[in-house]
Amino acid sequence: MRFADIIGNADVAKALANMADSGRVAHAMLMYENEGCGALALALAYVQYLNCTNPAGGDSCGECPSCRQMAKLIHPDVHFVFPVNKGPKSSDDKPTSESYLSYWRELAMADPYFTEADLQKAIGIESRNGLIAVAEAKNIINRLSLTAVGDGYKAVIFYLPEKMNQETANRLLKMVEEPPVNTLFIFITHAPEKVLQTIFSRCQSIRVMPLSKEEAARVKAMKPGDDREEYNLFMDIFSDLMNSIVSRDLMGALECGETVASLESREKQKAFCNFAGDCIRKIFMVQQNMKHIAGLDSQEEEFFSRVAGQCGNAFCTRTIANIEKVVSLIDRNVNSKILFCDLVNRMFLSV
Repeated sequence: MRFADIIGNADVAKALANMADSGRVAHAMLMYENEGCGALALALAYVQYLNCTNPAGGDSCGECPSCRQMAKLIHPDVHFVFPVNKGPKSSDDKPTSESYLSYWRELAMADPYFTEADLQKAIGIESRNGLIAVAEAKNIINRLSLTAVGDGYKAVIFYLPEKMNQETANRLLKMVEEPPVNTLFIFITHAPEKVLQTIFSRCQSIRVMPLSKEEAARVKAMKPGDDREEYNLFMDIFSDLMNSIVSRDLMGALECGETVASLESREKQKAFCNFAGDCIRKIFMVQQNMKHIAGLDSQEEEFFSRVAGQCGNAFCTRTIANIEKVVSLIDRNVNSKILFCDLVNRMFLSV
């Protein structure tokens, strides 16, 4: 991927290119974003630029052997780590990212703006939480100890380091602090406050900004059909829910809760919770006069502006906390209908 291919965050892309041009390449970088804003795309373009043999105009050429390998995500000096678990698409007893690498490549090439739910669906672990276990650290240390195939940088891109446990972080710590020459770690997180401090404190932090409404529409348009269908389904449920809440129609709101509870899997229910949490954050941004960074298209802008004006100041913070609690309870086999009806009740009372 080239910087020119990225939607939004032109300032971040320019800053990354300038870092590479000046030789001030941080050995550990943490890119934090609201989910789906392009941090992975920026990381891929940055590594491609660093290893391009014929860069020009602040971007990679897209044609040299290194660029062609990056386009297929098969560069021998670039490694990927992401949360995994046991599932039907891997026969390994203790799977690692390597167990699902072909599915990762397919997803990232088709949609570098994918969400955590998209990844879980792609690798077949919708009903399980993904983790970055200590085996990943062992694999990365072994790979980085080998001589680079090319003349550029060796890079490890960690997707969602907040899923890393303390043992994994401890194994990686010395390598992150004192990596081999021309070795780069890039951590991509949606929750920087949950990244272990031992990792966070050793990284240069880069904020990937929310997309504008036009940029968000372009990203939405490029997504595979299933993603658009899921967005439309979730948006219909969420808009019905919020319209019922602000119009004080408790029965209508509870029916929306039952609709979420009837989604076909726990993973689908968690995906809706993540979607709803993002929507509540957009309502909060509108309330704080930050509509310009909420990434709303014209239709969304009308809806979120109307709802934001009918919700109290504490509604958003309380609802986000309640949604996070629901997500933590879904995997504990709590009755879904009770769980989501309780969430709706709390939203109704706090508006």
